[in-house]
Amino acid sequence: MAYKITEDCKACGNCKEACPVDAIVEKDGKYIINADECVDCGTCESNCPVNAAVPA
Repeated sequence: MAYKITEDCKACGNCKEACPVDAIVEKDGKYIINADECVDCGTCESNCPVNAAVPA
């Protein structure tokens, strides 16, 4: 199961920097996880200061 980023995202970029497979991109001031590239490692979730990265 891939992860997703909720509306709580503050666009800090911690998730993108931590993602080991570069599955996260910035678009229109928010971050988006590409579900096809996500390996479900949870690194984004553990690096998000506002808990915006959650299992999809």
